[in-house]
Amino acid sequence: MTKKFLLVLLSVLMPAMAMADDEKSVFGISDNVDTLKLSVRRIGLDWSKTQVRNAAEYQNSPVAALNATSQDFIKGVFDTILEFTRNKFKWDNSLVMEYGRTTLRPYNGPETTDENADKILYSSDLSYACWDFSGLKFGPTVRAAYETQFVDSDDSPRQNIVRSSAGISLFDHNIIKSLYLTGIHEYDFTYAGSQNSKLGAEFGWRLEYPVREGVKFSSDGYYREYFSYSEYVGTDLERDFSAVVRLDTNLWGDFTMGPYAQYRLARARDTDKYGSNLIFGISFNYITNFLL
Repeated sequence: MTKKFLLVLLSVLMPAMAMADDEKSVFGISDNVDTLKLSVRRIGLDWSKTQVRNAAEYQNSPVAALNATSQDFIKGVFDTILEFTRNKFKWDNSLVMEYGRTTLRPYNGPETTDENADKILYSSDLSYACWDFSGLKFGPTVRAAYETQFVDSDDSPRQNIVRSSAGISLFDHNIIKSLYLTGIHEYDFTYAGSQNSKLGAEFGWRLEYPVREGVKFSSDGYYREYFSYSEYVGTDLERDFSAVVRLDTNLWGDFTMGPYAQYRLARARDTDKYGSNLIFGISFNYITNFLL
């Protein structure tokens, strides 16, 4: 079913690609231009620390700051992409890794540690610019990705998903770096003996807006809706939404600092209630580009 879905979608898009070849002089897409660029979109560290001393002596104090729980939060992010452009084709290979944990040290109990971020995502995207409107390119796109985690969670093994997709996208604009709508197929082998194939749709974006010199607003995220599954696994998601917004201000050179917010909302098959995770913080980042 999935193969038929992708073949039908590509058969619809390919004539548009051929038609665009005849109109390249009208829309001004240049040929014989090869570029290779390595973009460090973010190598960052999000960190906060709360240290409370002698909290036991102040447990009845109305001043919350004196009887609070000591805690450390730290998250590392590595986000890079290798972009190759040849004529109307653009081939992106990206690697995103993030890991975060919070450690609580209550005065009247044992130390506990909880993970709040754990992801490794490698993806390879191929896009074709059928049309170019004032720097905003439009055309079909196909993608293959593998998503996993660094460690197992408390109640389940590491996530392991192979994802493929095909659809249409806007890309390479000064503000709209990527805006796409695709059909997706996932092969989920997280649980041994419960390999599951899923079919759905995904809408995603990556935006960058220069507020002023040295200050940039950025956002990226996706929304996925799943339609069918090869078997029932209660923890599989039916809907999944993720969004990140960030404001980066240059400190010196390629180093930036700024506030960020990250939100995740999803619903699993075995419940009618949504689970969510909302994080606000300050991040320190290294962001740069290299022409190869």
